[in-house]
Amino acid sequence: MTRSHKAILALDRVTKTFGRPPFLVKAAQSVSFELHAGQTLALVGESGSGKTTCARLVMQEYTPSEGQLLFKGKPVGPDDAKALAAYRRSVQMIFQDPFASLNPAHTIAYHLRRPLQLHRRELKGRQIDEAVDELLRRVRLDPEIVASRHPHELSGGQRQRVNIARTLAVGAEIIVADEPTSMLDVSVRLGILNLLNEMKRDMKLALLYITHDIATARYVAENIIVMYAGQIVEWGNVNKVIDNPQHPYTRLLLSAVPDPEVRFDDPRAHLKAADVEEVRRLSAIPQDRVVAIEPDHFVRQIAA
Repeated sequence: MTRSHKAILALDRVTKTFGRPPFLVKAAQSVSFELHAGQTLALVGESGSGKTTCARLVMQEYTPSEGQLLFKGKPVGPDDAKALAAYRRSVQMIFQDPFASLNPAHTIAYHLRRPLQLHRRELKGRQIDEAVDELLRRVRLDPEIVASRHPHELSGGQRQRVNIARTLAVGAEIIVADEPTSMLDVSVRLGILNLLNEMKRDMKLALLYITHDIATARYVAENIIVMYAGQIVEWGNVNKVIDNPQHPYTRLLLSAVPDPEVRFDDPRAHLKAADVEEVRRLSAIPQDRVVAIEPDHFVRQIAA
């Protein structure tokens, strides 16, 4: 992939390996992508595809075995403590489980007040309380009702909104959202996705949206990456990739999305197990050849 100077964050041919030969596992293979302010990149794949490894690389939980991360055009490394601290403030994560990421012993106000005290030292006294209220209102929660409550007193959707507010309290420029709606009731998922879209647009945040559900990618993202076995197999404009999937694995993911026009007992609603395993086997073979389907739509050539 070509790299743009306007990217706020870029992975440049990043590989992450675990173990030693002959038990070497490549969890990410020469991965390149960019995040831009005010845009969402959807990273799609099933469990074990490498998308969580990419998230941990972005969060600096893993160090690349090869390649590099570039933050605002400069390499990110462990040697510059000040630069690394600024990076960690700018890059924040919203986790899959909205309850596990909140301390049950503390109020919601405490969860927001603490990062404000640490990262916005110019705020004092009443200013911090006002900032807490503003953060809650920004994520569509009523401060008078929510601030004094504990996490167990909120619904899953409300807790996830608090987690989003906390990333803003730190001063995030990039948000990594790892399956942020998968543990929520279907009825509240759309509200969280709408909130992320609104924040991306109004606050010019860069969003990395990680999901196994390719159907939601179109709703939140401008661009999409499809991963399998640690390798990016197809990428580009989200509408072009979903409307005209070229890689067999992308087609496999889309085949899992229910089609209201096809009855469940219709043979077209299911792929044969043998076909699925063959797609996975071929897709796992490392391939270097990339084909441009059209502008802003690329696919990695599958082995014959």
